[in-house]
Amino acid sequence: MGSKNPIDQLGVKGADIDSIADQLVKNSRQIAALVEALQVEESPKKYAYEKALRRVSEIRPERLYSHFDVFTRMLDNENSFLKWGAIMTVSNLAGVDTKKRFEDIFRKYYAPVGGPVMVTAANVISNSGKIVRAKPALADPVTKEILKVEKANYLNKGEPSPECRNVAIGHAIDALDQFYDRIGTKTKVLNFVKRQLKNSRKQVVKKAERFMRNHSS
Repeated sequence: MGSKNPIDQLGVKGADIDSIADQLVKNSRQIAALVEALQVEESPKKYAYEKALRRVSEIRPERLYSHFDVFTRMLDNENSFLKWGAIMTVSNLAGVDTKKRFEDIFRKYYAPVGGPVMVTAANVISNSGKIVRAKPALADPVTKEILKVEKANYLNKGEPSPECRNVAIGHAIDALDQFYDRIGTKTKVLNFVKRQLKNSRKQVVKKAERFMRNHSS
C-alpha cells in the first residue's frame, strides 16, 4: 500500500496532483508540511509540491491563505517555474484576502509587466482578471499597470524584442476584456486597443478587432 503522506506521493513521477490536492484541503497540517517542504526542497520534487499547492489555491484558497507570505516571497524566486506558479497562486488567494495583503504587494506583483521577461509579464497580466473579480476597487490601478506593456522592454537572448512585447500586448487585450465593465478609465483602454489595430502581429490585430467590436459602442 502506498504512503498517504502527500510529500511522499508527490515524490513519485506522474503523481495525481488533483487527487493529492483534494487530500490536502482536508488536513491543514499536511498543507503546512508541504509548504515547508517546498521552501527547503532542492530536488525536482519541489515542482510537484508547487503544483499541488497551486491546485489547493484554486479549489480551496482559504486553506492556503495563512501561507500568503510564502508565495509573496516566491515572486522573487530565481527559478522561473516557481515564480510563475507563485504568480498564479497569489492571484487565487486574492479572493480570500480579508487582510488586504495583496494591496501591500501590489507594486511588487505588477513590477514584471515592464520587463525584461515576457513570460513573467504575461503570467501577471493573464491572472489580473482574477485579481479584479476579487477586488473590484483595484480595477483602475490594475488597468494602469497593464497598459505599461505598450512601452515595456522584453529581452530575447539578451536583445530587446518588439515581438515579445507584441505577444504581451495580446495578453493585455485579453485581460482587459475580462473586466472592461469595471474599468473607469475606458478612454485610455480604447485608445490602447485602437493602436493595436496596426500591430505587426496578426494575432494581436484580431484580438484588437474583436475587442473593439465588443466594447466600442
